[in-house]
Amino acid sequence: MAHYSIRKQGCEYVVLADDQSILRFTSRRKAAKFVVDAAELLSVQLAVPPERELDSDQSAVKGAKLLDGEGRFP
Repeated sequence: MAHYSIRKQGCEYVVLADDQSILRFTSRRKAAKFVVDAAELLSVQLAVPPERELDSDQSAVKGAKLLDGEGRFP
């Protein structure tokens, strides 16, 4: 599991997973809420047994696009 942190860059707050920038926020409170929500979702996902099959109306989770060092999507 990734280590999440929040770093201030200029007038924005950047959420980092390990050392990779994920999202930028205008307030520290919103960034902190995002980290808490993400950690909660990951803990719920890890609690679900892996042999559980998806319902027919659900699709598999695809890899997320992450921001590069300059705040752009690759």
